[in-house]
Amino acid sequence: MNVSEAKAKLEGLGQAHLLKWFDELGDVEQEVLLDQIDALDPSLLDVFKAYKGEGEAARGKLEPLGALTLSDIKENRERFESAGLDAIRQGKVGAVLLAGGMGTRLGFDKPKGMYNIGVTRPLYIFECLINNLMEVVEKAGAFVHLFIMTSEKNDEDTREFFEEMKYFGYNPEYVHFFIQDMAPAVAPDGSILLEEKGRIATSPNGNGGWFTSMAKAGLQGFLQREGIEWLNIFAVDNVLQRIADPCFVGATLLSGCECGSKVIAKADPEERVGVLCLEDGTPSIVEYYEMTNEMITSREPDGRLSYNYGVILNYLFQVSKLTEIMNDAMPVHVVNKKVPYIDENGKLIKPDAPNAYKFELLVLDMIHMQKSCLSYEVERSYEFAPVKNAEGVDSVVSARELLRQNGVEL
Repeated sequence: MNVSEAKAKLEGLGQAHLLKWFDELGDVEQEVLLDQIDALDPSLLDVFKAYKGEGEAARGKLEPLGALTLSDIKENRERFESAGLDAIRQGKVGAVLLAGGMGTRLGFDKPKGMYNIGVTRPLYIFECLINNLMEVVEKAGAFVHLFIMTSEKNDEDTREFFEEMKYFGYNPEYVHFFIQDMAPAVAPDGSILLEEKGRIATSPNGNGGWFTSMAKAGLQGFLQREGIEWLNIFAVDNVLQRIADPCFVGATLLSGCECGSKVIAKADPEERVGVLCLEDGTPSIVEYYEMTNEMITSREPDGRLSYNYGVILNYLFQVSKLTEIMNDAMPVHVVNKKVPYIDENGKLIKPDAPNAYKFELLVLDMIHMQKSCLSYEVERSYEFAPVKNAEGVDSVVSARELLRQNGVEL
């Protein structure tokens, strides 16, 4: 895109201010800004106008959804695992690591996966996850294609780290990096913000944007060529994630459900986790802050919480269904956030309160756009060790203790 084309596009969108300082920029800065303008999705501005007029759409009718329980899984483990291993050996299963975040809340200015969680020896978050996946590789006798989603901020560091660490023993031919799509931030009047004179203020497009980002990176053809029919997505901040778990894969395939979700029984009614449920008869996730007191305290006749099973961001999706969802266009959510920006005088402003709006795709919509979802219960102490904070709940400290309980040398 040249500057004339950029100007025409922006004038049509009412965003001509983005070129205000264009003539002051160097050649590289101009190219970066023109690339950003070229990538701008005009439909997001229509989404924002609708949001300002109507707000977020109301939730549908929410109802509890049970789960394939630990005892159910124990009784059928051999059958489930056999089916899962067959699918893995046939190359039908891939894994997607969502690793675009930084370790800021841990006091670490590098990609979160590079954080050293070891005590007496180096042990990185990425290493923990690769070790878990290697257990499946050894059991199946076959490598699983691993797709690692990075962000603009951490892509280079992540790639270099994996090379430096020799992929922690994983076959690099089965590791594929791609960058998450970015979306612009807008002011309350709908004007797109600049974070620098030559750069639009952008942020990653949400945890539901991973498949569209894969597609834009040209990986759909690769999935088809390799015969990958299912993708297991998981987050970087849980060091006990069991990835491409044969039992989970097999149970989902044999269930006939369109997707699967690993869940844990809530530790207490007030636990701050999203809960797998039904919304208007199809699977969905209700966030803890959306739950009424009645939903939080409701119990089944056997005493179990009605809304009992919390998600841990470990899902199994069919590639064909993901393609269908992407082509149908997922809902775009508008969220109010603090966004640093430059004002009309070119001065950097760092707000103390939410001042702008971001656009996000959410994985909960991917679930809700499926006809059915297998809710698959896992053992909390074996599969759930979030690393969200430096100390306290869901922290480096608590994750280290859980790793020790699972026999991991720190």
